[in-house]
Amino acid sequence: MTKPLTVGVDGSDGSLRALDWAVAEAARLGLPLHILHASLWDHYVRPAPRLAAVRPGQPARDAAVVDNARERAARLGPGVPLSVQDVADDPFGALLRAAPEAYALVVGNRGRGELGDMLLGSVGLTVAGQAPCPVVVVRGRDANVSGRFGSVVLGVGGADDAPDAARFAFRTARARGAGVEALHAWRSPEGGGDAGADRPAAERALDEALRAARREHPEVAVRASAVEAKARTPLLAASAAGDLLVVGARRRVGAVGLHLGPVSHALLHHAECPVAVVPQGAGVPAGEPAPAAS
Repeated sequence: MTKPLTVGVDGSDGSLRALDWAVAEAARLGLPLHILHASLWDHYVRPAPRLAAVRPGQPARDAAVVDNARERAARLGPGVPLSVQDVADDPFGALLRAAPEAYALVVGNRGRGELGDMLLGSVGLTVAGQAPCPVVVVRGRDANVSGRFGSVVLGVGGADDAPDAARFAFRTARARGAGVEALHAWRSPEGGGDAGADRPAAERALDEALRAARREHPEVAVRASAVEAKARTPLLAASAAGDLLVVGARRRVGAVGLHLGPVSHALLHHAECPVAVVPQGAGVPAGEPAPAAS
């Protein structure tokens, strides 16, 4: 059974942007699209406490959000198999429960309501830090979101998170008819030392991280670079001319559970294109995607 691309909607402009992106991506990859609406979204977007579980007019508003999303997706992607789900749950719980059965989760970077600009901090970041499948946060400039650059940027960190992130990036690029720009950042040793001696090791690590994905998708053009810098610096710069920025999940265990490392956190807040966070063991399919875009 083919897993769907699942997108969370709440009726906000940010979620509609994510929906439009998800429809186009599902069509390119030949995946079904699942639209998910969590009717308790207001827990995250209203600063005032609620005195009742359901406010007057809320069911009608929720139904309108779902119906509008369904109609919009059907219009934009008439050939994409579509399913819609409205659950009485908060968005974080609903998205995490959908994650095991999803190829990837797609969310916007802003939500509805007076605290909508904080949605990424309250939901998107948490989901990206805990979901077992890739999570795409649709953000950035319109040119990047619409895929005008023909480039998927791949950040290659440690060996543990590289294979699934690389496979996701190459499969995405293959479906888009795009190339992959793979970047691996390394730092000179502190207190001096032979920085030049570290470059060959960094280049070998980069080549090893890309080997399996290159073998599966030999038709994808690749530009690979090992750069001496903090990882976020070249990745944020490359995002300006990227259609998607893909990174492996480097999760840490803190007082409140799993969360993302500083590089992923910075990219999700500042990249100029959509960002995909791919956890180790995500099980990204290695099979042939939909035919490449012309």
